[in-house]
Formats: sequence, structure tokens, C-alpha cells
Amino acid sequence: MKLILSEEQQFLKDTAQSFARDKTPTNHFRKLRDDGNAKCWDDSIWQEMVQLGWSGILVPEEFGGSDFGIAGISVIMQELGKTLTPSPLLATSVLGVSTIKLLGSDEQKKNYLPKIVSGEATTALAVDEGNHHSPFDIEATATLEDDKWILNGQKVFIIDGASADFILIVARTSGKKGESNGLSVFIADKNSTGLEVSQISTADCRNYANLVMSNLTLNAEALLGEVDIAGEIIEQVLDLGRIAMASEMLGNTEEAFEITVSYLKERKQFGVLIGSFQALQHRAAKMFCEIELTKSAVLAAMHAADENSNELERLSSLAKFQAGETLHLVSNEAIQMHGGIGVTDEYDIGFYLKRARVAEQIFGTSEYHQARYADISGF
Repeated sequence: MKLILSEEQQFLKDTAQSFARDKTPTNHFRKLRDDGNAKCWDDSIWQEMVQLGWSGILVPEEFGGSDFGIAGISVIMQELGKTLTPSPLLATSVLGVSTIKLLGSDEQKKNYLPKIVSGEATTALAVDEGNHHSPFDIEATATLEDDKWILNGQKVFIIDGASADFILIVARTSGKKGESNGLSVFIADKNSTGLEVSQISTADCRNYANLVMSNLTLNAEALLGEVDIAGEIIEQVLDLGRIAMASEMLGNTEEAFEITVSYLKERKQFGVLIGSFQALQHRAAKMFCEIELTKSAVLAAMHAADENSNELERLSSLAKFQAGETLHLVSNEAIQMHGGIGVTDEYDIGFYLKRARVAEQIFGTSEYHQARYADISGF
């Protein structure tokens, strides 16, 4: 497995880098936060991403996409992560597209995928029900009555759930909590009767929501694919999401590191640059090494996904674990090396710490993936 990007992937990465620097620098995120934007992302910026074809990178060509692979969208996520760019790219173009593509019927793919490619629709995936990520601990139920599905239960911490046009809901149609079998996925319009979506506030000022289903009634066509078979597919979708998320976290880490190194080169203490202090140099060197290790882990996971490798589960957990550990380290060190000003709102570096603490929880913490990696590896 080559731990390098192809020429096409590098071109896409360069394009995303220019876009992020020119269109969505960090002050773009700051303005959205200060303006109290309800979606927490900018419609016009999202449409520009759509025009660049990013919304359809994982969509097959027959439905209007480019089918460029998880590596393609991951390098975009990495560059957007450097400037903390908020967008529905992860929730819609990774999680939503992958779920519909892997589970949906031909008719459902024809109905929803072109709408995602054109920017007409955004999606969110509702899986977790507790305080910790556990994709099979599903108690929300779906019961078939007179050709209608009746859903009851709740979901928490749904990425971009407050702005999504359609919500993909994982519910239990058989079996019991903790089992991977007996799970099905339903697609519901956000305005459906019996569906209550509540936006929640988090430290990173992004778009998340909880939802409650009270006799949510859906047509038979709302079931994606067949009943009871979604468990393994959802785990695969989450693995793709973990890789994309790890890529964004890598971008967060790289930028936080660069900001910190620049500060070490300009801040003086006792009349000398603090970057000349050997202790800080050692700490910076450790961060650099961990970032290089993270790059390798993320690249390996990206290629495993695109090559349909049997190592996908193991490498996606490795990427998410390593990205989480490195971002935690670098965001902490960044704040400490900046000193007291690092936690003031005037400096951007504090945004990276807040993003880190939330991103570490998405799709499983480092502890979750350490245990999952060990289990998959037979330890």
C-alpha cells in the first residue's frame, strides 16, 4: 500500500487548500459564530463547493457524481480542517451518500443522490442514543403497521442534524440492544409529523442536534434497502466517516502546529525568542513526529477504503485513534505555549482546542478505537 497521493488526489488537495485560504479563512468561521448563523455554515459557500463537484465525490457517475473515492473527499476535509471551515460535507457527502449508496434501492438512489450532487438536499445520519458512541446500542424501534412504518425513540449528537433536509434514522426492527442484526435505516423529511429536532450547543459552535420520534409515521418507501440487514453496512459507513473525520482532525492539527511554531519564532521573553528555549524545541519536535505518524495512519486508511481492503475496520480505527491522540496533544501544547492569551477569544488558537475536544468524541473516542483495534487484531 502506497502512502502517497496520486496526481489527481494531489490536484484536488491543492484546489481545496486554495479554496479554504481564499474563501473560508478562520475569520469566516468566527463571523458565522458571531452572527449566530442558525445552520452554522454558509449557504453560498456550500453552493460553491457543490459547483466544484465536492458534494458528489462519492456518488457513482450514473447518478451525476465523480465517484472519486474516500481519498478524494478526505484530502478536501483535511484542507478545510486547517481553517475550521464548517459545511455539511461530512454529514451529507460522506455519511448520507454512503448510506444511500450501500443500502438504497436503484429507485432510492435515483431519487436522492442527484439531489445531493446538485446541492438541492442535505442529510444527517442519526445513530447514537447515549452519551458515548455505541452504534449497536439501538433501542429506537420501527414497527410495520398497515404498510406504514411507525418509529419511536430518540437520537443524540447528530452531526448537522439541525440543518439537514433529510435525516437517515437507524432503528431496530428486530433483535435487542447491542446486537448488530435487526437494524434498519429509514429516511425521513425533517418536517415529518412526529419528528422533533432540537439543535444543541457545543464548545466548537458547530451544527449538532438531538431528535425525538413520537409515532413518526413513514411510508414503506422510507425503508432504505431491506429490513434487518443494515448493521454491517452502518458500521462500514461509520468507518468511512471516521476516516474523513480523522482527515479533518489532521488538518486541525497541522494548522494548530503551524500557528504555534510561528508564535515561538516571534514571541520574546527575557529579551530572547521563546523558540530558542531547548525545552520548547523538544516539545515542538515531539508534536512534529506525531503529526507525521498521523499522516501515515490516515493515508493508509484512505487507501484501504478505496481498495476495498479487508483492513478497513482496523485501519479506520487506527486513523481515528491516532488523529485523536495527536490533536489532543497539539491543541494542549498550542495553548500552553501561547500562555494566557491562548484562551482569549482574540486569538484563533483557542478555536482549535474547542474543536479538538468535540472532534475527539465523534464516531468514538481514542479509548473506543484502541479497544476496537485490539479486538479486531485478536488481542
